[in-house]
Amino acid sequence: MERCLYIVPTPIGNLADITIRAREILASVDLIAAEDTRHSRKLLTHLDIDTPMCAYHEHVDNAITDRLVAQIVDGKSIALISDAGTPLVSDPGFRLVRAAQDAGCTVIPLPGPCAAIAALSASGLPTDRFAFEGFLPAKAGPRDERLRRLKLSDQTLVFYEAPHRIVDTLNAMLPIFGGEREVVMARELTKSFETIRRAPLGELAQWVSEDTNQQRGEHVLMVGPPPKATGSFDASVDTLLIRLGAELPPRKAAALVADIHGLKAREVYERLLELKD
Repeated sequence: MERCLYIVPTPIGNLADITIRAREILASVDLIAAEDTRHSRKLLTHLDIDTPMCAYHEHVDNAITDRLVAQIVDGKSIALISDAGTPLVSDPGFRLVRAAQDAGCTVIPLPGPCAAIAALSASGLPTDRFAFEGFLPAKAGPRDERLRRLKLSDQTLVFYEAPHRIVDTLNAMLPIFGGEREVVMARELTKSFETIRRAPLGELAQWVSEDTNQQRGEHVLMVGPPPKATGSFDASVDTLLIRLGAELPPRKAAALVADIHGLKAREVYERLLELKD
C-alpha cells in the first residue's frame, strides 16, 4: 500500500453502490478519516471492515490536520471519507488535501457516488455547463442575495438542501427566478423513496408544500438556464447589464453595454428597466 491520502466516495443511500476498489482501499489503509465516525461505522460493519477511524469534520482544528499529514509523511496510508458520496463536495476535506499536497504527499482520488452528478444525469436539464452552489445561506437576506446574483446565469444551477428548509427555499426562488423557470427536484437518491421531478418552479413549489412526504430526506435542486432573451439580448448581455446597473446610473450602464455589444443605447436602457422590474 502506497503511503498517501486516498479520497474515497461512499454510497449516498444504497450500500450496494460501494465500488470494489473503494472497499479494498478502506480495508487496507492504516486509518480512515471520517466526517462522522458513528455514521461511517455502520458502513464499515456492513462491509466487514475493521480499519481504525478518526473524526475529520469542519470543526476540527489545524493540529488534527497536521497530525494526519505527519502520519502520511511517516509512511502511513489514510483514506478520507464523508458521510455519503464523494468527499470534498460540500464538505471541508480540502484542508486535509491541501496540507497533504503541501507536505509532498500523494493524493489519490477514487471515482464513485456523488448526489449532484447522479441528479444531473437524470434531470433532463442541460448538463454541458453547470454550476454547483452547494447549500444556500440559512438566513433569508444572504440567501436571497445569492439567488439574485445567480438569476441570469446561463448554466444549470445545482443546490443541496435540507428537508426542513426545502419549502422555504423553493418559495424564496419563486419571486427571483419566476414561476415558469424549469426546476428539477431529486430526493432520496438511490433509496426506496427516490423521487425525481421536473416542472415549472411555481408548480413544483406548490406540489412540495402540499405533500409532506416530498419534504423528507436529502434534496438536490437543479434550476435550468433562463429562457433565451428575445431580440438582440442574450444571457451574456443581460448579465453584464444587471451587474453594471447595480453600480451605475441606468442610462450610463445602458450606454456602456450598448457600446460594448454594438447595440442601440435606447433599446438597452429599456431592457435594463425590464430587468429591474
